[in-house]
Amino acid sequence: QVQLVESGGGLVQAGGSLRLSCAASGSLFVINVMGWYRQAPGKQRELVADITKFGITNYADSVKGRFTISRDRAQNTVYLEMNNLKPEDTAIYYCNVRTHLDYWGQGTQVTVSS
Repeated sequence: QVQLVESGGGLVQAGGSLRLSCAASGSLFVINVMGWYRQAPGKQRELVADITKFGITNYADSVKGRFTISRDRAQNTVYLEMNNLKPEDTAIYYCNVRTHLDYWGQGTQVTVSS
């Protein structure tokens, strides 16, 4: 059993910042990748950013230069620092942890007002 606990979502004005965190616990083996996805109303879930066990990061073009993903391997926690938020960043953000299986968090709402 694996649990992912997300926190940090909320309502912010355009140009503002938020920090998401996701702590993984339970029957974890080797975590290969931790990441964040988002899903806006009427749209498909998309990758925002992820980070491998080697620290290699990957970002969606739409968030490059504004979002930063980081990971605390000892705590099995992944963070997403979001700066200069835009209304189009409004979505439910989901944490993803990949071992030999895929695990998803329950999602946290991020709303950016114009």
